[in-house]
Amino acid sequence: MPEIPEIRAHAERLEAQAAGEVLKRVEPLSFTAFNTASPQPSAALGRPLCSVGQRAKFLLLRFAPPAQAPAGGGADGVGSDGLTFVVHLMQGGRLRVLEPGAKRPRRPRDGLARFEFDSGLGLMLTEPGTQKRAGVWVLEGDTADTEPITGLGPEATEVDPASMAELMAAHSGRLHNFLRDQRVISGLGRRLANEICHRAKLSPFASVGRLDADAVGRVVAAIEAVGDESLAFERGRPEMSRSAERPSAVHGRTGEPCVACDEVVRVVDYRDYSVNYCAGCQTGGRVLADNTTSKFLR
Repeated sequence: MPEIPEIRAHAERLEAQAAGEVLKRVEPLSFTAFNTASPQPSAALGRPLCSVGQRAKFLLLRFAPPAQAPAGGGADGVGSDGLTFVVHLMQGGRLRVLEPGAKRPRRPRDGLARFEFDSGLGLMLTEPGTQKRAGVWVLEGDTADTEPITGLGPEATEVDPASMAELMAAHSGRLHNFLRDQRVISGLGRRLANEICHRAKLSPFASVGRLDADAVGRVVAAIEAVGDESLAFERGRPEMSRSAERPSAVHGRTGEPCVACDEVVRVVDYRDYSVNYCAGCQTGGRVLADNTTSKFLR
């Protein structure tokens, strides 16, 4: 699943290409595309796209308020505030740019929703496979206190050591799970959690409540380092990378030598995901049994 670096770089690309464009048409291509009933997506028609931002793993397409908004809102029930299309790509979704004049398939197999602008530029939300989970929320005004944004923890890249220590003291659990819990800190997923644990030289199964100040500082520094490296990688690309293309020291490298110590990279498999680690760098040489009932290193 795309994480902070991928979403942030993609938001920058989209803003550079589409900011200022006036929305002409919004077309749902799947009944699962839109997750809100009010306001209607059509309420944004005729409005310019002001900016494209990012919050955690969400893209934020912000449209300007109506040029002349009547008091109490218009006939569509929308007040004078701007509208934001909050887009979650899930695992394989993409928000793709359609160049002016490019042929638009009537109902693309992977299409969920299509946005068209007055200039002919378009955006298409796609997701391969039959289980469509990517989606769009249309929100009015401030999005911070509205689903799906409300309830997210602070953005991982904005948490300093003191705040991280407070979060860890308030939440029990193992480090890898802690890093991926969007209610605690947001924007990280499996790849970055693996990379952060490795960079911080900590077991992914270390108890966050037992980490000392030095370990907490290493976690924060690792978040910044791997985040910056991944963001630089994404900014150098014309479009969002695939998971296998993203830089990693341990994630997805089971059986390969560790780039830091040459110890073999190992894995603990779960039904839905895997945790990669290096025993030489992270667990004092101890190998964690590859099953979910292991007594993990604390």
